[in-house]
Amino acid sequence: MLRLTHRVLTLLLCMAAFCGCSGLLLAQTEKTITLRMLDNKTGKLIATSDFLVRVDHEKTVHANWVALNENGTGKLTLPKGASLLSIQGTFNSSMDIYVNCDLANGKEPPIVRWYAVAEILATGVAAPNGCGKPSAAAKLKPAVKPGEFVFFVRKPSLREQMADDFTTR
Repeated sequence: MLRLTHRVLTLLLCMAAFCGCSGLLLAQTEKTITLRMLDNKTGKLIATSDFLVRVDHEKTVHANWVALNENGTGKLTLPKGASLLSIQGTFNSSMDIYVNCDLANGKEPPIVRWYAVAEILATGVAAPNGCGKPSAAAKLKPAVKPGEFVFFVRKPSLREQMADDFTTR
């Protein structure tokens, strides 16, 4: 009887240890990234209405994956299989989208640039600031930590807004 009780207790202890370890492993596989959106001229943090997230070249936008923090940053929780992401920010209550400055000069037609989730989680990524003068952009080098994605934006020019309004009619 004592032996049986000992075996049952050992079995329960092993099960508890296994469940605790698997819970830790699940927590480690969750991909959480801190988002910071900076003004391309000043390098100051911009609080956005929403972050628009796309993963793995899909067209679907996931604004609901980001929890906005009081300081203007966002906490992005990605699904387990996500390997690439693209981020944009909005203003005027999510009606207008900032122009990302990660293009060569920030003036080409907007294209989507993709960033590796593994690199962001391992070392952190600061997207290039291609808007404005290269000498001014070179002075804005944000420090990033593992798990952080930092990108520069600007508001669309009047010409871009007019073209956008014309194409949406």
